[in-house]
Amino acid sequence: MARTVLITGASSGIGLATAELMARRGWHVAATARDVTALEALPHVAAFRLDVTDEDSIRAAVAAAVSRFGGIDVLVNNAGYGVFGPLEGASSADIDRQFRTNVIGTIAAIRHVMPIMRAQRRGTIVNVSSIGGRLAAPFACLYHASKFAIEGFSESFRYEAALHGIRVKVIEPGHFKTGFLGRSLQRTAHAAYDEPFDNYMTWVEAEDRKAPPPDAVAEAILNAAADRSDRLRYAVKGAVALAMARLLPDALWRRLMAAGLTRRTKIV
Repeated sequence: MARTVLITGASSGIGLATAELMARRGWHVAATARDVTALEALPHVAAFRLDVTDEDSIRAAVAAAVSRFGGIDVLVNNAGYGVFGPLEGASSADIDRQFRTNVIGTIAAIRHVMPIMRAQRRGTIVNVSSIGGRLAAPFACLYHASKFAIEGFSESFRYEAALHGIRVKVIEPGHFKTGFLGRSLQRTAHAAYDEPFDNYMTWVEAEDRKAPPPDAVAEAILNAAADRSDRLRYAVKGAVALAMARLLPDALWRRLMAAGLTRRTKIV
């Protein structure tokens, strides 16, 4: 019998790749997004509108998925975006939106799916974090704070979820080409930081040009969804950086991470 997955932020990038992969592998896919236009043409995928910053839309999408498929076996919390740039350039609205989308929206989706999974006595919650939930780069403090929050939330919440046969998984992608730097990135600005921020972003953009597509992340999500073990974290293309951060002296690691603030990479 086919299992059902509900995916947030499924209209592009990692979410879209995951929806397509899981549909091909025989899952019932409830793919959700604020704008479902990009989802309606996907074969074997049911599209539902869901905005993680609007709790009424979460409630409605979850109810619609249950009505269509009879339950939800896996929730993939993928919706999110990033605020990059100096903190002094961020408004209170920028800060609120970053956490309302990446953290509060994830938690809200879990709150609405938990009663369904608890009644079933089974389920898996897959939270898409980032390698940036384990280590931090310059000029992304709000984004990193939101992903660190997801890591801590997941590590704690797994204990209460397990009481009802529900597993919690965290996916930690490295840099993949998902459109994040265009569609899903908001930049802040402050004159006191213009040059180092501009320098640093040339490095980020250079990495993005050579980044692979998100297929490996979709595979990791699928594997985590099917994994019946108690494993929590699944790093995808980030194990080397995590090992370096753990093993190198902090002073050396900080120098490596800060190098991009003072010099540009060559644009190719």
